[in-house]
Amino acid sequence: MTPYQHTVQYYETDQMQISHHSNYIRWMEEARVAFLACIGFPYEKIEASGLISPVVSVKCDYKAPTTFADVISITVTVKQFSGIRLVLGYRMTLPDQTVVCLAESSHCFTTKAGNIVNLKKTNPDFYQALVANLKAD
Repeated sequence: MTPYQHTVQYYETDQMQISHHSNYIRWMEEARVAFLACIGFPYEKIEASGLISPVVSVKCDYKAPTTFADVISITVTVKQFSGIRLVLGYRMTLPDQTVVCLAESSHCFTTKAGNIVNLKKTNPDFYQALVANLKAD
């Protein structure tokens, strides 16, 4: 996948003119949506199939600050996937390759009624697309 590009907006900075830490979570979601579309499963398609994918946990390690107008490249990788639990990794860098954030988000898949599903059984094409992108550590 081509890294997702995000340009830091003025409103995303705080009084110190540094990107507020909460924005990194939003940027992860932007990159995740782009990643899923890139592998053939945009959110609209996932939701149309009756699935939702709630975030179960998020972890961010902030390495360097970002400021207004910085362009951040976000690479998304599938770190773990069991068919039920999905862990995505995010590497955020500046154009000079300075790492600004290393992060993870964990997800499960449920029906709209909240019942946990196993993608291998309920949506084998989506399951295979995620498995094909699984990165060994």
